[in-house]
Amino acid sequence: MAGAFALVMSFMTVPTPLYGLYEQRDGFGAFTVSLVFAAYGVGVVAGLVLAGHVSDHVGRRPVLVGVVALEVVLAVGFVLLADTASLLVLRFLTGLGVGGLSATATAAVAELHERRAGADPVVGRTLANVANLGGLAVGPLVAALLSLAGDPIVTPYAVYVGVLVVAGLLLWLAPETVPDEARARPWRYRPQRVGVDPEVRGPFVGASVAALAGFSVLGFITGLTGTFLVEVVGTTSRVEVGAVVTGVLAGGIVSQVLLFRAGRRTQLVAGAALVAVGVLVVAVAGLTASLPVFVGGGFLATGGVGLVFAASVATVAGLAAPERRGETLAALFLSAYVGITIPVVVIGALLLVADVVPVLVGFAVVVALAVPAGISVLVRRS
Repeated sequence: MAGAFALVMSFMTVPTPLYGLYEQRDGFGAFTVSLVFAAYGVGVVAGLVLAGHVSDHVGRRPVLVGVVALEVVLAVGFVLLADTASLLVLRFLTGLGVGGLSATATAAVAELHERRAGADPVVGRTLANVANLGGLAVGPLVAALLSLAGDPIVTPYAVYVGVLVVAGLLLWLAPETVPDEARARPWRYRPQRVGVDPEVRGPFVGASVAALAGFSVLGFITGLTGTFLVEVVGTTSRVEVGAVVTGVLAGGIVSQVLLFRAGRRTQLVAGAALVAVGVLVVAVAGLTASLPVFVGGGFLATGGVGLVFAASVATVAGLAAPERRGETLAALFLSAYVGITIPVVVIGALLLVADVVPVLVGFAVVVALAVPAGISVLVRRS
C-alpha cells in the first residue's frame, strides 16, 4: 500500500523539471508557471472537500483504485494534448485526484500497520508520511531522466501510464481496512464539512498559519525552482533541476524518520527552527547565486515543514472533539493547500516586475517569521 501510494504521488511532481520546456513550447513565463501550479493546488483543495472523506463510507480500495484510474487517463491526456489551456485543466484534475488520494491512502497505510500485534500507531503514520513525501520527492528526478529518452515532454507521461497501472493493481490486491459493517450503513453523499471546533480555535489558528506558510515553501520549490536555477544560477539542465528538487524534498523524509519518536512539542519547535533557518539560507543562496547553498537551505526548510505539519495535524486532532475532528482537520488541510496556491501566484506576479533575488529574499523573511509565530501560538495555546 505504501509503495503504491509513493508511486502515485510521484506522478504529481513529474512536470517540475519540464516547466522550462512548456515555457519554450507555449511562449509563457514564470507567472503562467505559477498559475499552472496553482491550478494543481486548487484541485487538491477541491478533491479534499469533495472526496477526502468518501472512503470512510465506501471503503479505501474503491476510492484509491478510482483515483489511480483517473490519473492514468490524465497521463494519456498529457501525452496527447499540447497547449497551455489543456495543461491547466490536466493539472487541476491531477490535484483533484491527490485530494481524494492522500487522506485515503494515509488512513489505509496506518490501518494496515495497526493490524499487526503490538503495532505502534506512530510508526504507521510515519510510514504513510514518508510514502507521501517520498513519492513527491522522487517524481522530478525520474521525470527528468525519462525526458532524455525520446520526446522530453511526452516520454515521462507515457512511461507513467504503465507505472500507474502497476500502482492500481497493487492497491486492488491490498486488503480493505474499513469494516464491512461500516460500509453497509446507509449513507448519503455530501461534501466534507469544513469548520473549526470552538474549543481548539486558538491552537488551530497557530497551526493553520504555520501550515500555510510552510506549504508555500513546498509550492515555491516544486513550482519555481527551475526559474531560480535559470535566472540566478544559470543552468538549463532538466536533470539538474530534477535532482535539486528531489534532494531538497528529501529533507521532509529525513527529518520525520530521525524524529518520529520525539514528542510533539519537540517536533513543532525543531520544525519551526528548521524552516526559519532553511528559508533564510535559501535567501543567502539567491544573494550569492550558490546552488549548493540553495540545496542545503531547501533541505533544512522542507525537513522543518514535514515535522511542523505532521505534528500540527496530530496536535489538533488530539484536541478536537471526536464529532468535530473531521471538519477541523479538513480546515487545517485547506489552510495548508492554500499555501501552495496563493503565495505561488503572488510570487509569479512579482516576478513580472521584479528580479528573482529580491522576491526570494522577501518571501524567505515572511516565512521565517510566520512559521515560528504560528507554532508559538499552537504550543502556547495547547
